Amino acid sequence: MRRRIAATAGALVALVALVVLVALDGAQHAHAQAFPSRPVRIIVPFTPGGSTDLVARLIARGLGEAWRQQVLVENRPGAGGTIGVDYVAKSSPDGHVLIFGHVGTFGFGPSLYAKLPYDAIRDFAPIGMFTAVPNMLVVNPSLPARSVKELVALARARPGELNYASSGNGSASHLAVEYFKLLTKTDIVPIPYRGTGPMLVDMLAGHTLLTITGVPPLAPYVDSGRLRAVAVGSAQRLPRYPKLPTVAESGYPEYEVTTWYGLLAPARTPRETILQINAELLRMLARQDVRDVLAQQAAEPLGSTPEAFGAHIQREIVRWARVIKAAGVPLE
Repeated sequence: MRRRIAATAGALVALVALVVLVALDGAQHAHAQAFPSRPVRIIVPFTPGGSTDLVARLIARGLGEAWRQQVLVENRPGAGGTIGVDYVAKSSPDGHVLIFGHVGTFGFGPSLYAKLPYDAIRDFAPIGMFTAVPNMLVVNPSLPARSVKELVALARARPGELNYASSGNGSASHLAVEYFKLLTKTDIVPIPYRGTGPMLVDMLAGHTLLTITGVPPLAPYVDSGRLRAVAVGSAQRLPRYPKLPTVAESGYPEYEVTTWYGLLAPARTPRETILQINAELLRMLARQDVRDVLAQQAAEPLGSTPEAFGAHIQREIVRWARVIKAAGVPLE
């Protein structure tokens, strides 16, 4: 009798243990499928108003609609974008804190800063590219230059007298103009600002004379005549501005600078989460309304696998390391 009771008790214990294990496994599976389980934050490492911020908010709206969950854009500017990037590198790897990376923070940043608190490759899991925004060379209308040729001639005639605005040391606009100066052999003085918004305020007031940055924040002022467009930095002319030549066809065929954007998560974020977010990005890019919005900003929809985005980042790091060294841009 005792043996029978013991056997029965043992069987019950085993059965309870099995039920518990099945329940736990089911709970874990449900948890894995529950992403996002709370609001997702997309960190933009720059001030509001620039191209990065504008495109990030488009993504946030699309993801929020798809997930029926809040997706918030959080601006964490400073140190050429490194403050925001570092914040994400040290965040929990669960997909709820993402970084909206671009050519500055993940292209030339690793070569521009001597000591970064993170590794742009090791500490991040690429999710996918989203779009590329062409850069535009614009001048304040007070500057008597209507072409790249005229601007270069003016800068060479007045070395060190002309200035250019950038959204900060180490920003995409900073390196875009430094590359231009390298190829055109001109001496134009940099004036850094804390973001695209403040930069444009002074450009419109005539305190600074030229810049090269993404089309979206420039377009309203170019269309109204408050800024004069001289050329675009992309390989081809833009459908929105078909008469505006590229810098390359204006005599400097090596020049091609576009600002690409994509999402990344902290390293060790689950592969399933990475693929889920990537799938939503691709679905978003297939929507005609999203493509129309991008077209209005002269932005090219891209899309990629996580692996292709990672490979692109590595190529850009190598490319911009050469440019930074040749241009003599000092390490921060």
